[in-house]
Amino acid sequence: MSTGTNEQMITGGELVAKALKAEGVEVIYTLCGGHIIDIYNGCLNEGIKIIDVRHEEVASHAADGYARMTGKPGCAVVTAGPGTTHALTGVANAFRAEIPMLLIGGQSSLTQHKMGSLQDLPHVDMMQPITKFAATVMSTERCADMVSMAFRETRNGSFGPSFLEIPRDILDSSIPMSKAVLPQAGKYSASSKTLADPIDVQKAADIISKAERPCVLLGQQVWTCQSTAEAIEFVKNMNIPAYLNGAARGSMAPGDPHHFHRTRRNAFTKSDCIIIVGTPFDFRMGYGKRLNPNATVIQIDMDYRTVGKNRDISLGLVGHIGTTLKAISEAGTKKDRSDWFGELRSGEEAALEKLMPTFTTDKSPISPYRVAWELNQFLNDDTIYIGDGGDVVTISAQAVQPRMPGAWMDPGPLGTLGV
Repeated sequence: MSTGTNEQMITGGELVAKALKAEGVEVIYTLCGGHIIDIYNGCLNEGIKIIDVRHEEVASHAADGYARMTGKPGCAVVTAGPGTTHALTGVANAFRAEIPMLLIGGQSSLTQHKMGSLQDLPHVDMMQPITKFAATVMSTERCADMVSMAFRETRNGSFGPSFLEIPRDILDSSIPMSKAVLPQAGKYSASSKTLADPIDVQKAADIISKAERPCVLLGQQVWTCQSTAEAIEFVKNMNIPAYLNGAARGSMAPGDPHHFHRTRRNAFTKSDCIIIVGTPFDFRMGYGKRLNPNATVIQIDMDYRTVGKNRDISLGLVGHIGTTLKAISEAGTKKDRSDWFGELRSGEEAALEKLMPTFTTDKSPISPYRVAWELNQFLNDDTIYIGDGGDVVTISAQAVQPRMPGAWMDPGPLGTLGV
């Protein structure tokens, strides 16, 4: 559409779609609602695929899953009121699991603010505690700008979700293109691959190089920030036994001489240097109490708030996982630890032998451990294993070993069943 002076006009929904395109969004997950229809028009114009679901919770979980698989932020678009509240759990799950995604919610017109309009709720207030960024778009001119701003925040430190509500009159209004704030692809955010303090990088390299019995736990952030290659290089160059949790499972192939699976508690008890990478000292880690109290503990994380939380540490490094591990690897030296590796490998074999009667029991009804063991035999090199919920994840982790990075998915620390 154009004005009498032939200036191109553009709607808020079309601006939203342009910002999604600039971010590299290929698909939105949605359930149709009157408040958000103009975003669909924009997505059709920009070649963004629209996947319709049957419940808004599915849309937010799908955006979470898309981000986990691709390494790019996911996007869900839902209507106001119950549409947004239905999507709440998916956002909360992504928040605890540190997954980058944007939820766009509808809202009644600004002209009806606080009047009791259809599906009007204080969405931003509800979303604030479970997002890295939550805001209302207050003018059509800012629609694209605010979408880009929300995406920037999904990558600020540790990853996570953002939320935007866009009132219907803001979304549907047309403005001259010249008045729109339209950030250009690649020009509204800096690299997030920051290096931790170089002095501390050298300290970490020296400590690990000299350690007799080190071990490393590679966690969620290794996969979410696409740092698998650097993590493997670090483990092999520094010659350290490695354990995997969360989405990092699959980073190292089963049978890799540096990959250990069933002796983590033993390693944490006996190690003189424990490196915790990209995972918090939360309930899954016994809040840090399971580590040898006399060990040197190095924690590497993308979020300053996570480092040293719940447990004192010897050295903390805040920065991008891949960049920081690569720097430590280049600054350190390899040490022969064949005795330590041999001790842990013997422990792995003994642990498996002890578990085999449980994995192969013929009792009826079938043991969930037997199910997990049989599933592991069934996995192909490209199988993605999804553990949906709590106990099934705990049990599966005893037997299931993904064959490639990104091939393990579980809800994360929120423990959401039904993802």
